[in-house]
Amino acid sequence: MNALAEGLGALADPYIGVCLVIGVLLGSLVGAVPGVTATMAVALAAGFTLTLDPLPGLAVLLSIYVAAQFGDRVPSILINTPGTPASIATTFDGYPMAKQGKAGIALTSSALVSAIGSLTGILILVFLAQPLAGFALQFGPIELFCLVVFGLTMMVGVSGGRIVKGLGAGLFGLLLGVVGRDPITGDQRFTLGFDELASGVPFIAAIIGLFGIAEVTNQLVSARPGRVPQPISQLGRWWPNRAETRSLVKPTMIGCAVGSVVGVVPAAGGDIAGVVAWDQARRTSQTPERFGKGALEGVAAPDSASCATMGGSLTTTLAVGVPGDSVMAVMLGSMVVWGLQPGPALFVTNPDLVYSLAGLMTLATLLALALALMRMRGVIKLLALPPRYLAVVVVTFCMVGTFAVQNSVFDVALMWVFGLLGLLMRRFGFPPGPLVLGLILGPLAESNLRRALLIDGGDALFSSPIGMTLIALSLLAVTVQPLRSSMKGRRSRERTPTPVV
Repeated sequence: MNALAEGLGALADPYIGVCLVIGVLLGSLVGAVPGVTATMAVALAAGFTLTLDPLPGLAVLLSIYVAAQFGDRVPSILINTPGTPASIATTFDGYPMAKQGKAGIALTSSALVSAIGSLTGILILVFLAQPLAGFALQFGPIELFCLVVFGLTMMVGVSGGRIVKGLGAGLFGLLLGVVGRDPITGDQRFTLGFDELASGVPFIAAIIGLFGIAEVTNQLVSARPGRVPQPISQLGRWWPNRAETRSLVKPTMIGCAVGSVVGVVPAAGGDIAGVVAWDQARRTSQTPERFGKGALEGVAAPDSASCATMGGSLTTTLAVGVPGDSVMAVMLGSMVVWGLQPGPALFVTNPDLVYSLAGLMTLATLLALALALMRMRGVIKLLALPPRYLAVVVVTFCMVGTFAVQNSVFDVALMWVFGLLGLLMRRFGFPPGPLVLGLILGPLAESNLRRALLIDGGDALFSSPIGMTLIALSLLAVTVQPLRSSMKGRRSRERTPTPVV
């Protein structure tokens, strides 16, 4: 109780409140600009916060992290462009809802379930930090590989019924994932002589091209001669009705559960949690055919999941000393500079810090939620622009956001290449989601599998109960849905009366 009182009492300093507000404003802006990720924003802010005391500095960094998870939903829903990688799955149903005139409901629901997911992660940090951190310690290379395999099976789920084309896009993403340095030897592979590809295909350039540039060009190409493509103008209601609110409960619970588990696993972030939660919500839904076409449940599940990972990522970072995601890797470095050594001993030597951080995240969540609900109508005014101006604005944000990541003109050029690729994929019916998944998870799968084989040889998988469980879940994820569909089709044929000749 003393630690709780000391930790929360430290937040009474008005200076910390000012840092919190600044971080929330910056994070919301960062999330709303495509390509400017929370990792980059936290990294830039870290250089300025190192001159502050640890708690005010952490207030800035954590509030940016939290608020970016709210802001990135806006471009995902309105212009089909993920504000950050964590909001990729939001585009699956958020943008179709906006095209149906339900952008207001999608934005409001997204903000509410994001807050629920964030608060769920905070509860995990407070009450389950030590046992969850202990469980995460059991994940070695083979367990991480098996987790990635489970994530790769989601390629079938995000293919929108186009399983063959979805798997083809996913395999192409895996091929792109091997570009860069070999994870074991460090030799360059398939870089075509470009030093900029030595670290792999720039992920931000890829997703901005596939989702942002491709969408704008597709709308322009699809316009009939003499007609200008119209932007989304029917926003509909802003608050979900009673039936819609009830429909949010189940997918939000699924999202919180998935995000809580994925968050404590090192290297697994909100992007993986969002896609996994979206697919699990689709599988358990009574109307799975609506997913990908504008289902409100398809917005609730990924958004609550990606936000729920924040508490788990912070738990792993504090209790184990291993960053839960890229943002936590930056924050870990800042904590070391401040003289704070994350690890199991932190919960003994500085128990009040854990409660202070939990309190900071709670306040940041509430402030970000209020800001998200208040500024929606102002953000929506972008849709009042003429279509050609809106296209210019979107393309400009995409180019600036892509360039800002590494100050690289090469990344901007690569963004346009992926934009053309995304346009061709849309034209020929190939979903871009599986390609992105392959690009994200491919390098992680390869590096962990090779490490496991070098350490334990060919028996690595069979010696890991966690790995075997994840592989079994992967097989179920691939086979159960087709079997259910086959059984439904058979029952439907049996019920159909045979015509009498």
